[in-house]
Amino acid sequence: MDNLYTLLITIDNFVWGPPLLILLVGTGAYFTFRLGLLQFRHLPTALKMVFSKDDSNKQGDVSSFAALCTALSATIGTGNIVGVATAIKLGGPGALFWMWLAALFGMATKYAECLLAVKYRKVDDKGQMIGGPMYYLQYGVGSKALAVMFAVFALGVACFGIGTFPQVNAILDASEISFGLSREISATVLTLLVAFVTLGGIKSIAKVAGKVVPTMALFYVLACLSIIIMNADKLFDAVELVLVSAFTSTAATGGFLGASIMLAIQSGIARGVFSNESGLGSAPMAAAAAKTDSCVKQGLISMTGTFFDTIIICTMTGLALILTGAWQSEFAGAAMTTHAFAVGLNSGTIGPMLVSIGLMFFAFTTILGWNYYGERCVVYLFGTKAVLPYKLIYVCLVASGAFLHLDMIWVIADIVNGLMAIPNLIGLIALRHVVIEETKCFFSSLASSKKIEPLKA
Repeated sequence: MDNLYTLLITIDNFVWGPPLLILLVGTGAYFTFRLGLLQFRHLPTALKMVFSKDDSNKQGDVSSFAALCTALSATIGTGNIVGVATAIKLGGPGALFWMWLAALFGMATKYAECLLAVKYRKVDDKGQMIGGPMYYLQYGVGSKALAVMFAVFALGVACFGIGTFPQVNAILDASEISFGLSREISATVLTLLVAFVTLGGIKSIAKVAGKVVPTMALFYVLACLSIIIMNADKLFDAVELVLVSAFTSTAATGGFLGASIMLAIQSGIARGVFSNESGLGSAPMAAAAAKTDSCVKQGLISMTGTFFDTIIICTMTGLALILTGAWQSEFAGAAMTTHAFAVGLNSGTIGPMLVSIGLMFFAFTTILGWNYYGERCVVYLFGTKAVLPYKLIYVCLVASGAFLHLDMIWVIADIVNGLMAIPNLIGLIALRHVVIEETKCFFSSLASSKKIEPLKA
């Protein structure tokens, strides 16, 4: 068994190694320059669209904002708290810079994949919108094999990876440590909440996500800002440390063992991609449900998810870790972030409690978001008749997560999560001309009606 686990770790390191990371960032870089730096030039327009409510007479199941929140519910999770700490622990402060770079290029990738999701979406036999990589791989690229491959990998991640066990354990650990609740009580409450929300379908999930995600994200960012303000005199030095460490090796200091430039790059990009999921193909499944008459508009709205997730929330966490010196401590993961809040807010138990509350809510919404992603894959593979059995199985998996500590399952899930990206990236590259042409047409039309600068692609 030990040999099998070692083999899986080796495979996991290979899957999430330089080839996939280069392909993910390279695809984002291609779309960034081919679309004329769209994510920089049109970010204000995209942010304005996020809060637009002009969707009442458009095709779709939920508003564009609700679709974005559904996607964010799956991406804003333990990665924003634990993932950032892990990246900086391994690669030093410079890892934060490479997370930024991955996110900036990833915004273009997220734009492209969500544009294609709306472009090739269908209506199922219950009248609901369905879309995502499965559909643009089958109907755009013309490859049923790649579509099935993606759906199988994504379903595996939903049931055995990001969607269930890690999130459940994060919630139970946080509730036990901070509030003294037994794992059995917490697991029962969590299971009932998940069942209540997910059995209601996309509209129920989107309604909860639309309230919880913005509230908790704002709550967490304000807590981080408090630490930054209280340590404002160190802010310039912290940013300088991030930039310098990104291009030079970081020496061992305190509990930090030191890191090479390559380790900073690899840990920063890997954790950044893992956090915002740009290029993995998950967010397009939520984007396809949006009420919109333009695939470009939804692409713009969806790309802001990467901006919110990494550029804002992960940056806040990273700066809190650096300003408080927590990155040099003996702690790792959630314990490092908890230590940063305890030191930064100088508030005894309040700081750690804030981290625990953030972890619990972020993990809960991740469970909801990935339940929906798994459902879309089930509909593609088996039809709508399999949705209810899938939801019941998913709820049972959430319940069982309280009693499982199977590292091997998590490693397998991590592998499958990385494998999701491969067919999706093939689809993005194969359909790059569709993305470019749709974008050109949209901005040319917008330029003629509002006299803005047309896209130069």
